[in-house]
Amino acid sequence: MDRTKRARENLNKFTPTQLIVFYYFLAIAVAFLLLNLPGVYLPGVDVRFVDSLFTAVSAVSVTGLSTISIGGTYTTFGIIVLMFVLQLGGIGIMSLGTFFWLIIKKRIGMRERQLIMVDHNQYSLEGVVRLIQEIIKIMFTIEITGGLILSFYLTQYYDTMKEAFLHGMFMAVSATTNAGFDITEASLTPYFSDYFIQVVVMILIILGAIGFPVLIEVKGFITRRKEKMPYRFSLFTKITTVTFGGLLVFGAVMIFIIESFNSFQGMNWHEKVFTALFHSVSARSAGLTTYDVTEFSDASSIFMSVLMFIGASPSSVGGGIRTTTFAIAILFLIHFARGNEVIHVFHRQIKLVDVFRSYAVIILAGLLVFSSIIILSITEPGVPLVALLFEVTSAFGTCGMSLGITSDLTNIGKFTLMILMFIGRVGLISFLFTLGGKTNKMNYRYPKERVIIG
Repeated sequence: MDRTKRARENLNKFTPTQLIVFYYFLAIAVAFLLLNLPGVYLPGVDVRFVDSLFTAVSAVSVTGLSTISIGGTYTTFGIIVLMFVLQLGGIGIMSLGTFFWLIIKKRIGMRERQLIMVDHNQYSLEGVVRLIQEIIKIMFTIEITGGLILSFYLTQYYDTMKEAFLHGMFMAVSATTNAGFDITEASLTPYFSDYFIQVVVMILIILGAIGFPVLIEVKGFITRRKEKMPYRFSLFTKITTVTFGGLLVFGAVMIFIIESFNSFQGMNWHEKVFTALFHSVSARSAGLTTYDVTEFSDASSIFMSVLMFIGASPSSVGGGIRTTTFAIAILFLIHFARGNEVIHVFHRQIKLVDVFRSYAVIILAGLLVFSSIIILSITEPGVPLVALLFEVTSAFGTCGMSLGITSDLTNIGKFTLMILMFIGRVGLISFLFTLGGKTNKMNYRYPKERVIIG
């Protein structure tokens, strides 16, 4: 009893941000143990410690990078265990924890609400429990609906309904959580010409990556519309949706143009359109592919690395610097070039602190990616720089695409990617606040002075 009390007292010394990071470390440990349970591996399969740990980190961070073949390593039981771990990482530790607390009717205290707020990048404690309830309902509805549609459709590809159901549900979970894992050992390349599967998977990826608050507001809008009541979308939803959609279309157009002179030669126009569109969607943080990305030119690989670096939206299943960070940075540059001292968008003014946070995230992310490339260029001699850039941004953006070098990395290279995947999942701000500890508010101010810039 004393040990339990002492442990609680020690945990209370941590800030909510530090606790969240600690819980994700704990989730990785649990995932590692679950993925090493008896009956998880196929008979005769032996997985090294570092590869098993890499898979656990990749699953909790819903990245999808893997040093082993998922379909050739895990049994049906192991695949189901992996799907549970993907839920843990995708929906979030505090979301699932709150879900179970609500089931057993445990009171959600102030400390738990603070953790939920940090885990989902919220600025207020108000309504965080209701937020979790909505997230769980929406995510499970999306996954089950998508899984059933894919399962019944895949009966034409597999001999038994059981096999089609396993592939359909795993595909739905992997797409919605933006995990990027597959059990076909070829991602979605077997469905290169099946546009129905591609459209369903793209919809699932977008719903998982666009942000839980956006989905909740859309649900509220539909409800109010039925009741013929007015509804106003938040600034977050407007910026997120416009940025997400703009990057998606711009990405598809760029890949289409670049590869039309390279790997897309000989394809039909609709094959070019769907291949470009799918990889623009997937490069945000999903990692699933319908085409061998090693066939892409260096120009496309570099461009897709930028998309992976930006990643998905805040409070979603994806990583990267996030869409709102990118949007605010661009908006600041536009307004600064026009000589404006404040940023106005959608008849609202952006707070200066959000501009500071955006540029802090971009600079830190850039330094992190640059440092990781330097490390990998030392530990992985002979690997092209473009392949290293692609791998590093894929890990940081929790995307999971690879140019085929993941399994050949040295242990140092694998641990470097594990750190990137972990930081990409918990978020750079949370990770930075973890290192910084508690903030101390100053009760005094120094005189202001201008500094020559540029």
